[in-house]
Amino acid sequence: MTGAMNLFDSVSRQFDEAADILGLSQDIRELLKIPYREITVAMPIRMDDGTLKVFKGYRVQHNGVRGPQKGGLRFHPDLDLDEVRALASLMTWKTAVVNIPFGGAKGGIQCDPAKMSQHELEMLTRRYISKLSMVLGPTRDVPAPDLNTNAQTMAWVLDEYGRKNGYQPACVTGKPVELGGSQGREAATGKGVALCTREAWTKVLGKELKGARVALQGFGNVGGFAAKFLDEMGARVVAVADRGGAVRRTEGLEVAALSDHARRHQGTVAGFPGGEAFDPAAIWAQPCDILIPAALSGVLTQATAPAVTARLIVEGASAPTTPEADRIFRDKGILLLPDILANAGGVIVSYFEWVQNLQQLFWTEAEVFEKEEKILLQSFRDVQERVQQHGCTWRVGALVLALGRVTKANALRGW
Repeated sequence: MTGAMNLFDSVSRQFDEAADILGLSQDIRELLKIPYREITVAMPIRMDDGTLKVFKGYRVQHNGVRGPQKGGLRFHPDLDLDEVRALASLMTWKTAVVNIPFGGAKGGIQCDPAKMSQHELEMLTRRYISKLSMVLGPTRDVPAPDLNTNAQTMAWVLDEYGRKNGYQPACVTGKPVELGGSQGREAATGKGVALCTREAWTKVLGKELKGARVALQGFGNVGGFAAKFLDEMGARVVAVADRGGAVRRTEGLEVAALSDHARRHQGTVAGFPGGEAFDPAAIWAQPCDILIPAALSGVLTQATAPAVTARLIVEGASAPTTPEADRIFRDKGILLLPDILANAGGVIVSYFEWVQNLQQLFWTEAEVFEKEEKILLQSFRDVQERVQQHGCTWRVGALVLALGRVTKANALRGW
């Protein structure tokens, strides 16, 4: 099976485990599992060299009973419909876990942005939005950045959507601040990962965060900011791996210097002089207390999980852990915070951006971070309550919380 098929299967199996605890009937399970709408579009683009290339794009709107669908837009050469389906459902559960008024969606384009010019990426983004604009919008479906997309991509989304619909800043989040984006949005996911790490390490495990050793896979928007905030909290970032290389230092890496190095070297930590280089594939076996997968889906598997020595795993990426790896971590007594809680800081601040756009009244970064922390810590406590009530893992506890909220919303609507 492909990685996407494995991801779709993993999400379904995790769903069923939580549904069993709630005693959901088969018809309700079908209602909650099956996406509301799936769209595939073909986008012919004239490349810079004059050739014509046809790209495939997807948008899956999974569930909207609690509000407009919400979910990122990713560019990746291996993207397919099953992966988008799985990620769209995870967005439904994520928005429900943190109790913000959104449903779940996901979208993307099958392309390799590393081999495309800025002009080609702009034309491709605009064609994608043009073909989907009738099902998008502030009260329908609100895209955001995801893998290989950023604030500039969202600026193109805003402009293209506005061509047909007028000025609608709430149609997309993750925009540049100059175009209605929110203060703190870029750092929001990493900030949330750091907050959840602090709560789990100090409140659940009862340990001191100062001096705790942290290893990260991924040093982009999520991993980079998570490392920054954890470093400020007193933790030691001892190992970082990304697509270009890996670096480690037992005494702790200088995070600010590492970030500067990555910015100056195409976003990779490779070649950083303040640490020892090592094989990125060995990141899972690095001696650490806290492990943060903050890059790709499906990386913690039956093959890689046995090497993990961390006491706490915090999922910064979407769906980085397979059910087989989940069982290994449970048997080893490793606490794992799932993505639908740990990396929800991004969608929380996306919600803030949407609210600010609708009312055209903006908040400072300090206000945004204060509101993000309040929601995230309440969600942390809500999940912890389900874990204690049902004696289950944190992933299942988060899904029990989410499924309960979405099921209640369905019932109230009369479904």
